[in-house]
Amino acid sequence: MPDLVRLSSGSRFEKLAAYSRAVVDDRYVHISGTVGTDPESGAMPESVSDQVDNIFRIVEDVLDRFEIGLDAVVRTRVFLTDLDDLGAVAEGLRARFSECPPANTTLLCGIPAPGAKVEIEVTALLR
Repeated sequence: MPDLVRLSSGSRFEKLAAYSRAVVDDRYVHISGTVGTDPESGAMPESVSDQVDNIFRIVEDVLDRFEIGLDAVVRTRVFLTDLDDLGAVAEGLRARFSECPPANTTLLCGIPAPGAKVEIEVTALLR
């Protein structure tokens, strides 16, 4: 059984629901669903595009710890609260993955974080 590395951001939600920001095994970095809270202020922006930008700031921070980038991402799962936001979210994904598209699933659902319009989960391959 491989050793697992469990990363925490210190979020109150991680403690509440007993999960890690990311779990790393011998092959992959598994990043938990991430909402678009501003990492500095803790505020949730109104704009779904700003939420996507914040999500990828958080995701890239985790990937940087393992010296890999978005080109190592093999899977994304996107959760949306409003189908009308799909275009803006797709634009944010395209801006980051047009040269290295991962497998993706996008679902329309509720998100329990107040004000969150999108949540993205990422799996990346270690190199």
